[in-house]
Amino acid sequence: MSLSDHEKRVLEELERGLYEDDAKFAQRVASGKPSSSTRVIGGALLSVAGISVLVFAAVTQVIFIGVIGFLAMLLGLLIATSGRTAPEKSVKAKEDSGPKPKRPNSGSFFEDRWNNRS
Repeated sequence: MSLSDHEKRVLEELERGLYEDDAKFAQRVASGKPSSSTRVIGGALLSVAGISVLVFAAVTQVIFIGVIGFLAMLLGLLIATSGRTAPEKSVKAKEDSGPKPKRPNSGSFFEDRWNNRS
């Protein structure tokens, strides 16, 4: 199923808006570098173990073990979702560090679409 011309234009506008608003994020996504797979897998496994301990604590009604299970689950989620990468220093990043010129309409793409809806 292909996209209509209108949908293609909307996607192109979204992409242009992304590059204008958050060039650093767009560059990271475009590079295709996924976050560390071992971090994601390890965090997911720790989360599953934490949920298991939490369920066990609920069945046995031991609050202390439940707290440990909850903290393990939370830590696993934090590890899996943390995307700590070394900041990339480039000439382009230094050039872009200055103030950005304001667009004529100060609203975001979605605000403009909402205001111009029919």
